Amino acid sequence: MGEIEDWGADQVSTDVQAQKCALVCECTGPENVSGKDNLPFLNAVLTNPVCKLYRFPTSDNKWMRIREQMSESILSFHIPKELISLQIKEDLCRNQEIKELGELSPHWDNLRKNVLSHCDQMVNMYQDILTELSKETGSSFKSSSSKGEKTLEFVPVNLHLQRMHVHSPHLKAAIYDVITVGAPAAHFQGFKNGGLRKLLHRFETERRNTEYQLIYYSPENTAKAKEVLSNINQLQPLIATHADLLLHAASQHSPDSLKNSLKMLSEKTELFVHAFKDQLVRSSLLALYNARPGGVPKKPPSPQRPVEESRPQDQPPPIRRQDSIPHHSDYDEEEWDRVWASVGKSLNCIIAMVDRLTGSDGGSEGSGGPSQEGEKELLPAGAILPQSQDDWYEQLHPLILTLKDCMGEVVTRAKQSLTFVLLQELAYSLPQCLMLTLRRDIVFSQALAGLVCGFIIKLHTSLDDPGFLDQLHTIGLIVQYEGLLSTYSDEIGMLEDMAVGISDLKKVAFKIIEAKSNDVLPVLTGRRDHYVVEVKLPAGLFESLPLQIKEGQLLHVHPVLFNVGINEQQTLAERFGDVSLQESINQENFELLKEYYEMFMEKMPPDYISQFQEQNDLKGLLANLHQNIQAKKRKNVEIMWLAATICRKLNGIRFTCCKSAKDRTSMSVTLEQCSILRDEHQLHKDFFIRALDCMRREGCRIENVLKNIKCRKYAFNMLQLMAFPKFYRPPEGTYGKADT
Repeated sequence: MGEIEDWGADQVSTDVQAQKCALVCECTGPENVSGKDNLPFLNAVLTNPVCKLYRFPTSDNKWMRIREQMSESILSFHIPKELISLQIKEDLCRNQEIKELGELSPHWDNLRKNVLSHCDQMVNMYQDILTELSKETGSSFKSSSSKGEKTLEFVPVNLHLQRMHVHSPHLKAAIYDVITVGAPAAHFQGFKNGGLRKLLHRFETERRNTEYQLIYYSPENTAKAKEVLSNINQLQPLIATHADLLLHAASQHSPDSLKNSLKMLSEKTELFVHAFKDQLVRSSLLALYNARPGGVPKKPPSPQRPVEESRPQDQPPPIRRQDSIPHHSDYDEEEWDRVWASVGKSLNCIIAMVDRLTGSDGGSEGSGGPSQEGEKELLPAGAILPQSQDDWYEQLHPLILTLKDCMGEVVTRAKQSLTFVLLQELAYSLPQCLMLTLRRDIVFSQALAGLVCGFIIKLHTSLDDPGFLDQLHTIGLIVQYEGLLSTYSDEIGMLEDMAVGISDLKKVAFKIIEAKSNDVLPVLTGRRDHYVVEVKLPAGLFESLPLQIKEGQLLHVHPVLFNVGINEQQTLAERFGDVSLQESINQENFELLKEYYEMFMEKMPPDYISQFQEQNDLKGLLANLHQNIQAKKRKNVEIMWLAATICRKLNGIRFTCCKSAKDRTSMSVTLEQCSILRDEHQLHKDFFIRALDCMRREGCRIENVLKNIKCRKYAFNMLQLMAFPKFYRPPEGTYGKADT
């Protein structure tokens, strides 16, 4: 197959490959975990550690000691259960909002009933899955042989922390972490029609190419409706919170606190008002009005395309997307302007009152007159504007109530109209839309569980690094995924799933809070378009964090994926198939990595950057990575090595994935560990292959194979290994079992 170079020579040159390695001794159990690995915070997340101890010679004939550790994570099950609970809550809320759209014409009412029937089925399915997962009390590991089980779809496959702790005679002790996990993919759903990347593209194309639709809105409009609804759901509780803080400051008679609270309230309320200036909200209100009984659009369909005569009598005529939204003469378009403008007016009254209370406008009656008139207009019925300025709370309270009432009316109307937009999307794309949502939820759940595990471990190991914490809240964290999937057969679909799932992690932000009890497991909040993971830290550790993080600033992640297929199926894809998927993924993610690098160099202090790398070093690595991506060389594993190196230099989180995180992943992480020992800790050059074979034969990864398939053999055969890149071939005697 053209890739068998030096295979026989490699087998002969390493005389220790057929013997038990004398450079390793086994140790298992938590009693062997020490130092940073032996704190309650980390032990609450990691479990069932397996450890191996090595001694390898350095280039000057001294000895380095290495502890290799592999641990499961209880987040494998905890995060999916948290996520499914949120998704059920979100879907139940959506279904209730669809029910509360009010009276609709027979056509739309029938569509609503059909949508609710399908949505209720999906909710029941999610509830059944959650019930089954809840039975897995204490579980922390899903084996590769279980990846196709329906009840475990949302759980990541074979998720582990792979850690190498190096004690070198020349350098201070160092820790290197990689999260290993099966590629996030919907195995039970299958890959007959491809994965998410292809399915989503096909879904959107079909919607765009449908010339006649009984809906008013394009996919862009539907996405915009979801965005506006998301803004509503995020801003309304924030405004209510800041309004209450304003009242608290008023009760304390604290001018500075009052002004600060007003500033935050004003900023959030202005964002709230701005969200409703979108033309989509106005047009969707009209569309909902026209869907009421008797509210029939007056604009006929395009004369060039007659409507089919078989259309039911209760069904409104089709409206082409390029036509304008139909106008109903009885609809009062100005009413909506008055409703949301009242929010701005009530805010202005609050601002004027605070100015008067704090003396910002001089406290004169003349300057307060017009504002008082405006305040009187917006006060609740029967309320009296106090004349005394002694009680600030009493003067602000009715104005705050008015603001909340005005917001409530805006939210009620906007939610109804935008829910009607989403009803249309569901009505004309069932059941495909819901099945795509299910698949995307499954893949995202697997990816999220790994991400949360990686974030918590990275945070824990870097709590004593002020520069890292500054980087975390200033620009966020790079998260680099190394994929080893081929672009052939089912693995194409897996890669398509994985690419979307990792990209969707951009919707996730982290927030660090103080743990109030012994329960330090993370808590998930939010909706499908935006999730927040609350990570709990014990009081002592929490107090050491930067002020921005302690105050609840959201910490963002920047996920990137680079994939290089290395097995015999990739050989077939390169010679007879198509590798464009891999090429496009690598190019797209290089641009994302480059954007993060530029942000890093622009916003981080120069003295911090210079602590761990030269600027030209990173710049050169990026240029080299770009050249390798453009080169289109077969099985160019240099792409993965460069991406991993850049990630480490940028203080990121590393992931390595193949189908099951068992065989190809094991070859990759052991190669990475030995490369680090050689490049960073002066491993003797004559011992590189010996160390590599030793780790693969006796180390943690062969234990990983055993726990997955009950056999201490990597799932390769001789023919397959001929197609593997040279350094990804295991030692003789360690392979031969069929894949699972």
